[in-house]
Amino acid sequence: MPITEVTRRTLLRYQRAEITEHHIYRRLATRLRSEENRKVLAGIAEDELRHYHRWRHYTQQDVGPDRVKIVWYALIAWLLGFTFAVKLMEQGEEGAQEHYGALKDDVPDAEEIAKEEHQHEDALLALLDEERLRYTGSMVLGLNDALVELTGALAGFTFALQDTRLIALTGSITGFAAALSMAASSYLSTKADEGAKDPLKAAIYTGVAYILTVVVLILPYLLLADYRLCLGVTLAAAVAIIAAFNYYISVARSQPFRKRFLEMAGLSLGVAALSFGAGWIMRAFLGVEV
Repeated sequence: MPITEVTRRTLLRYQRAEITEHHIYRRLATRLRSEENRKVLAGIAEDELRHYHRWRHYTQQDVGPDRVKIVWYALIAWLLGFTFAVKLMEQGEEGAQEHYGALKDDVPDAEEIAKEEHQHEDALLALLDEERLRYTGSMVLGLNDALVELTGALAGFTFALQDTRLIALTGSITGFAAALSMAASSYLSTKADEGAKDPLKAAIYTGVAYILTVVVLILPYLLLADYRLCLGVTLAAAVAIIAAFNYYISVARSQPFRKRFLEMAGLSLGVAALSFGAGWIMRAFLGVEV
């Protein structure tokens, strides 16, 4: 059955998306050590190529892939892991899949392709196993503890000391000591659980997450002169870290974003407000002038 020019242009866009995703999945698959993960991504790549040819049956035209998109997702996979990159890409596909049904009168295969996209690829993605996601709990422990403890400590130090260099020094010492303490605690708790996770790796993930958070939160006190501005920037950075990390988890682990973000942000900012008040009270009560 001949198709309209509007439908043809739509199918050409779908073709380009399918062949682009075929190349992305194939490229990611070649970089993985796990044989199971390679099979999963190679299987999805073949599905995308098959869908490309089914669309081509109607358009009778070849379409090249989006090279920029291929490089972009390869970079995301290198920085944030292949699971995050793949699931982020699948989220982008959901909008297109919802429109497949509207083509069923002109393109009989549209509904069947949409079902395959949803069912088969979701099943395959559930099989993905990435090490860094097995240690998400350790990263959350380090990140959340650093945000709660250090934002609170810096808020208290800010009003009590009112000197950016002194606050940075005190906060750095506090943060470094706490990072080592949290890493040791993570090692011991993971070892006691006798689960599948490596205690040393769990400690490293916890410690690194803590230290990176400390660096970001301390940085404003090293770059800016006004201690009040430093505190504001630090709190904004804390909220940005919480948002970025929870977005990563929401995509990579298919978990809700809003609830986790509000919970972590409320806890961190609440502790900071209480600590700021405590610093003000202690400074006034003890009569300390720096």
